[in-house]
Amino acid sequence: MLGVMGVLIAIAVIIFMAYKGWGIIPASLLCALIVILTNHGDIWKSLSVDYVNGFKYFAGTYFLIFVLGALFGQVMGESGSANSISYKLMDRFGESRAILVVALATSILTYGGVNLFIVIFTVYPLALILFKAADLPKRLIVATVGIGAGTFTMTAMPGSPSIQNLIPAQVLGTTATAAPLMGIICSLFLFGAGVWYVQSRAKKAKANGEHFVPGPRDNMDKLSLTDASKLPDWKVAFLPLLVVIGVIFLLKGKMDALYGVSIALAVGIILTYVLNWKRFENPLKALNDGCSNSVMALINTAAIVGFGFVVQNVPAFQAFIKFALGMKFNPLVSEAIAVNVIAGITGSASGGLTIFMKTMGPAFLQTGISPEALHRVASIASGGLDSLPHSGAVITLLMVMGLTHKEAYKDLGVVTVIIPLLATALAIAIGIFFY
Repeated sequence: MLGVMGVLIAIAVIIFMAYKGWGIIPASLLCALIVILTNHGDIWKSLSVDYVNGFKYFAGTYFLIFVLGALFGQVMGESGSANSISYKLMDRFGESRAILVVALATSILTYGGVNLFIVIFTVYPLALILFKAADLPKRLIVATVGIGAGTFTMTAMPGSPSIQNLIPAQVLGTTATAAPLMGIICSLFLFGAGVWYVQSRAKKAKANGEHFVPGPRDNMDKLSLTDASKLPDWKVAFLPLLVVIGVIFLLKGKMDALYGVSIALAVGIILTYVLNWKRFENPLKALNDGCSNSVMALINTAAIVGFGFVVQNVPAFQAFIKFALGMKFNPLVSEAIAVNVIAGITGSASGGLTIFMKTMGPAFLQTGISPEALHRVASIASGGLDSLPHSGAVITLLMVMGLTHKEAYKDLGVVTVIIPLLATALAIAIGIFFY
């Protein structure tokens, strides 16, 4: 009982630390210590072996994906391609539809393989312009970006190169396009419900007299729509994204999913350089910055996985595994519950999926349920409780945009926690009736 309470207390403390601005690395270490002490564990072994092994496993396995994803996002941004795509969406839908445009722009970039953290930096300037033009509260930018970066392109859309869509493939022997019917239906729900919610919040904000107010770090004078004339043609800008997606589908089933996505991102990087060479002020700097930008994102996520591995190796967590495997539910229901709880504990969809697949994936595979259904339900479920306040991605979003949990987390929580939980239930229903 004390061990279980220790895990719950550690989660509460790490969330509190996130609200107070603590970094993921010190917070994960201190909360790992709480788990160890309340479970009467060996402090040195738990930190130097369990924590480090979890950190090393994630960082080593997904190093290339993070580096190539960040580099692709960097060259897309440096060449003006990312902004060109966003401006095209703005021209098509109009400035008044700021929420829809930002959500679509973010979705296209993340589905094309652009790293989440790079997308945040790429889309944010455009979002400021559009939200200022529409006179919408800045705090809603966080939830709007969350729709495109933290929901359907991350977990549900077939063919997505996201890590959350690739982790299950390593254990279940599936591909990035697993369970296409389930994935497409849930993607439509996640996007539609997310946009509807944020738009309803925007209407309420206008009715309450709220307006756009830039933050102290937002230099609105430098964010001008006239810069669009200097950007590459949107069709040229969009080509590398199409190639990345096309190569992923071309290599489907022919090699390991991680290898296929790595090759696709590498091809996209090279093509972006070739098409926009003259637009790079310093091609080498873009290369160096892109690789460097991946490091902190990788380390923060790996630190959360390290905390999760400490939890994984204490008696309280082992008791949870026995409970999850012994649940008398349909395996898809049991899987969804287990993945959500672990993702909530670790504050990371990828971290939660990694731990679940390593500890319970093979057992669920032996239940006779379709591997594709197991893949898609696990992936979608990982996008629920992963976005609690202590999530590294949540903290990064708020830091970049100069907002606090108190100001913006409520709406982000609905978009990236509540709606994905409903999507998980929808996925389970589809899995039971059609797979």
